[in-house]
Amino acid sequence: MGLRELKKEQTRQLIADTAWRLFTERGFDQVSVAEVARAAQVAEATVYNYFRTKEDLFYWRLEAFGTRLAEAVSTRPPGEPALAAFRRALLADGGLLAQAEAGDPLALARLRVINQVIAASPALLAREQQALSHAASSLASQLAADIGASPGDLRPQVAANALIGVHRALLDYVRCRVAADENPAGLAAEVRELATEALELLGLGLRDYAAAPVT
Repeated sequence: MGLRELKKEQTRQLIADTAWRLFTERGFDQVSVAEVARAAQVAEATVYNYFRTKEDLFYWRLEAFGTRLAEAVSTRPPGEPALAAFRRALLADGGLLAQAEAGDPLALARLRVINQVIAASPALLAREQQALSHAASSLASQLAADIGASPGDLRPQVAANALIGVHRALLDYVRCRVAADENPAGLAAEVRELATEALELLGLGLRDYAAAPVT
């Protein structure tokens, strides 16, 4: 990554981190893009250069993770099935759960507040579904290209939605546990176990599907 690209990434991270801090302090609907710009000490136009909408500011990390899942599939070694690559990428993610598991009390508090912000905002709930649908579409396109699927072949779309469905189910599970438990100890390990079980279930039908082409 060149110096220019590094500076752009640092600016993007600064804006996103500032927005998340404001959203968790005051709620998503109570914070404007102009306020995010002032707090990050950048022009409002700069915020829009990096994020098209306020919802994009909030869900940048979720969408970036969806992109990493698709990239893991697209860059898998020759002969490796899509399921194996997806599983490796999904289980490698740490995030706030991993930080909480490592003993960071602020991580759990932040995770709880973020979930409360999402639950209180219909706009964010709708944007989350769009982000997950976009991730599924990107993955389906990759799978279709890998196997040379015909236009009427629905299997890439079905497989992609099943894989992203595991990610979606884990998000919902974490949200429910964090909201219900005072201290969900061991949640990160529990999520890894549930992910493994879910992917093993899919493996009964997708185990050898869409192996990466061998040239």
